[in-house]
Formats: sequence, C-alpha cells, structure tokens
Amino acid sequence: MKYYVYVLRSLSRHYMYVGLTSNLEQRFSTHQAGRNRTTAPYRPFQLYHVERFSSRIKARHREKYLKSGSGKEFLKGLSLEDLENS
Repeated sequence: MKYYVYVLRSLSRHYMYVGLTSNLEQRFSTHQAGRNRTTAPYRPFQLYHVERFSSRIKARHREKYLKSGSGKEFLKGLSLEDLENS
C-alpha cells in the first residue's frame, strides 16, 4: 500500500494544511467538500505538494517534520520558488 503526505493551500485565505492518507483523491475531495472540520473554513484548496511513501511509519515521520518549524520553513521555500517561476 502507498501512503501520501500532502499539503493543501487555501485559495481564499493564508492557510496551509499538512495531512497523511492512503487515498489521496478521496481525501482531497473530502477537504474540498468541507467534510473536514479543521479545514472547512479555508476552502477551496489547491493540492500544493505531495510525497509518496511505501510505509505508513515513514509517511508519519515526514508529516511530523512538515508540521514542525523546520518543515514549515521548507514549505515556505517552496512558495518562494513557485512565485519566482510564475
């Protein structure tokens, strides 16, 4: 089974969400439909960054990292690169 760590970026407000799932398409649809209490106020979303892992343990470690201060800085770096390449 494959696991995905994903980052959603709100298109309406300054907000990013980091999550983990084994079914990325279904999970993204859940967020977009507002069925997730945490993310519902920030809809709609863009799927901003995705990483695939072969084990849930590895994916969970990466998710924890991306939610940490260092991980947030990493994600901000992706934002800057995207703006420069636009």
